Amino acid sequence: QVQLVESGGGLVQAGGSLRLSCAASVRPFSIYTIGWFCQAPGKEREFVAAIRWNDGMTYYADAVKGRFTISRDNAKNTAYLQMNSLDPEDTAVYYCAAARVYRGSDYGNKGVYGYWGQGTQVTVSS
Repeated sequence: QVQLVESGGGLVQAGGSLRLSCAASVRPFSIYTIGWFCQAPGKEREFVAAIRWNDGMTYYADAVKGRFTISRDNAKNTAYLQMNSLDPEDTAVYYCAAARVYRGSDYGNKGVYGYWGQGTQVTVSS
């Protein structure tokens, strides 16, 4: 059983930054991939970024490349999403998720992620 708890959301002006955290309960955690997804009102949940825990390989959606950075802290069993140059279009609930991902094409596939946090709201004002 994997439990994930997100934190760090809030209200920020356009151009600002936020860092989201995802604390995970499972040890050892090296067998999992952690993904971040976002869901805006009336829209599908979308892939943002993912990190392969054992070697730190990262994957990003095109919309966030160069602005967002995913990372992890092994000692704290915590993943992070550093979000810079935020835009009102980034406003959404952000979820972290965990999965054992075996295919490269699946990192952005929300269907393979079996464990989800409760989400944290990010609101970017113009």
